[in-house]
Amino acid sequence: MTNVLFVCLHNAGRSQMSHALFERATGGEHHARSAGTQPADRINPVVVDAMRELGIDLADRAPHRLSDDDARWADVVVTMGCGDSCPVIPGRRYIEWELTDPAGKPIDEVRTIRDEIATRVAALADELA
Repeated sequence: MTNVLFVCLHNAGRSQMSHALFERATGGEHHARSAGTQPADRINPVVVDAMRELGIDLADRAPHRLSDDDARWADVVVTMGCGDSCPVIPGRRYIEWELTDPAGKPIDEVRTIRDEIATRVAALADELA
């Protein structure tokens, strides 16, 4: 069982989609969390709509501030644009995913980001299997 932490700036888009898609892809074989270095007040509503198209409801989730405890919990930390504000804990594997921030983007662009995340999550899940 591997603990995977998905981190982006606001925990309102990329990391939330990654978290949910990873949970679906691994079917409980691995654990996931998501967090943001500067969390927003709510999940991006366009992201909620894009994920609902896949049967995943993020409406009840709330952005979470990244803590040292989150980083210590994780075996793998996937970062998405949080830069130097992500804590570095020795002994953890770090992966940087260069992904467009969905903030302010129309649904068509958010779908493209979502689908790219799904591809990357599937590859990570296969690697951890």
